[in-house]
Amino acid sequence: MLVQRLSRVSDLPEIQRLAASSPAGVTALPDDAVRLGEILELSEASMTEEISFSGEERYFFVIEDTTSGRLAGCSSVIASAGFSEPFYTFRNEMFVHVSRQLGLHNRMHVLSLCHDLTGHSLLSGFHIEEAHQHSNAMALNARGRLLFMASHPQRFADSTSVEVVGVSDQQGNAPFWDAVGRHFFAVSYSEAERIGSSRGRSCLAELMPGYPIYVPMLSDEAQEVIGQVHPSAQDVFDLLMREGFETDNYVDIFDGGPVVHARTADLHTVRSSQVTTVDIGQMPAGDSSWLVANQQIANFRACVMNLSVTADEPLILDQAAADLLGITSGDTVRLAREA
Repeated sequence: MLVQRLSRVSDLPEIQRLAASSPAGVTALPDDAVRLGEILELSEASMTEEISFSGEERYFFVIEDTTSGRLAGCSSVIASAGFSEPFYTFRNEMFVHVSRQLGLHNRMHVLSLCHDLTGHSLLSGFHIEEAHQHSNAMALNARGRLLFMASHPQRFADSTSVEVVGVSDQQGNAPFWDAVGRHFFAVSYSEAERIGSSRGRSCLAELMPGYPIYVPMLSDEAQEVIGQVHPSAQDVFDLLMREGFETDNYVDIFDGGPVVHARTADLHTVRSSQVTTVDIGQMPAGDSSWLVANQQIANFRACVMNLSVTADEPLILDQAAADLLGITSGDTVRLAREA
């Protein structure tokens, strides 16, 4: 059985193993024990603080196979992107050039460096082992953290963004980076991502061109990948679209992948989730698949279960299911139907 929980510092060796197989891109985990240790320490500290508004907290979630104890995946939520430094993206814009004398009227696609999404909560660090890249595990890794956000809204911003990894090849080259970023840093895309994951991306973003970039002046290869998703991230992107995230407005400054955003309360999982009380007893046969999570913080647990849910009635779980979620009779859980 797969269960999602918040990480512990003792998970570091397993998370290092996941990081070693994480692809280059904005979803990558830093393959750096020191940096990963700092992230896990920050996550543990974030759980214990009394929070009344979002700040520099980060919540790092892992997917654990309870049979083997092995971690199958991870994801995280940064409470407020750019809290200590701006969160940069390129904004898609259209400039209009008009010459009345010549009778010309041209609309030009440009990319403008901005930090419009600074202050949004940021979903990041999504990675799952190839053996577990099926619908239940993907949904649990991506949507379980949204149940946590729904239960603790004071810890997060009113809006949420996600950077989705853009197009690059197996050698770590990205057409968009080669056409834009590489002119300002003499490093490859994969090296730029490594620097960004270990030192922060803003240190590179601040050296990017401050003036608008006219897209027609870029190479055909670079133009074609703007707003495009890496094939390995397509399933996650489709899931985000079903959640109601908006695309087309912003792209990543490194690989040109889409940066999607939405009001947190309007996300499908948050909006459609329901809270119900639990009774321990004979668990009825389930008629549909549900994401179910307790409403705790440090001891947060979420999993996918086949349940029989009746409106305005307690949810009946057997003792094994209750133990898996770390709850007892009379506790409440948050539910969201599987898509």
